[in-house]
Amino acid sequence: MLFKIIICFLAGIGAGLGTGFAGMSAAAVTSPMLITFLHLPAYEAVGIALASDVLASAISAYTYGKNKNLDIKNGMIMMITVLLFTMVGSFVASKVPNRTMGNFSVFMTFLLGIKFIVKPVMNTKEAMADVSAKKRIVQSVVSGMLVGFICGFIGAGGGMMMLLILTSILGYELKTAVGTSVFIMAFTAFTGSVSHFAIGGLPDISCLIFCIIFTLLWARIAALFANRTSAATLNRAVGVVLSALGVVILSVNLLSGTP
Repeated sequence: MLFKIIICFLAGIGAGLGTGFAGMSAAAVTSPMLITFLHLPAYEAVGIALASDVLASAISAYTYGKNKNLDIKNGMIMMITVLLFTMVGSFVASKVPNRTMGNFSVFMTFLLGIKFIVKPVMNTKEAMADVSAKKRIVQSVVSGMLVGFICGFIGAGGGMMMLLILTSILGYELKTAVGTSVFIMAFTAFTGSVSHFAIGGLPDISCLIFCIIFTLLWARIAALFANRTSAATLNRAVGVVLSALGVVILSVNLLSGTP
């Protein structure tokens, strides 16, 4: 039991920091940890990771929203299109044999971390406000379609794709981008976890509880820090966290023999 608590605690640190700082899905960190060290079935591990993501993303979204760093209107539009096109991407993926993109989200996490360190996002809320409401809605729909399809086709990388698109394409200020990303991830994680438990049954309850508690704790800490720091410091923090998580996840995947 002690070993299980330690693994869940370490997974919670990585997942919570990734969620609170960068809107990253907890599944990217928690799943490989549970599979490799606790030998849980992959489907069960993903279900636990998604369930951990629900409260962690929700409390992070609340923290960002409380600090006026959340775009709920366009976030709702993007969320709906993400959910719809995740199903489309999943259907298309079922027709394509021998996909070999298992580590896509891991490499993306690492590269995105380097990007935030080398080329920080310094967009402002004033620049965001200059974009017309109609154009922002169209951008949200198109971006949601892209993110959803990629998530459904590859099976991962949703949080990272959203952060990249929100900052680089839609021109969001970093804190608002992360806040909007975790807002969307709370709903997508809830949908995913319910589906997993409905199909595969209840997982290891103690593991589920530990992962939820530790991920929630560290996501809360990260979100509080992120909203109180400057844009420059947040860029560096996000970059370091993402780069480190990319290396750790890749190492865990290699250790477990995951392609």
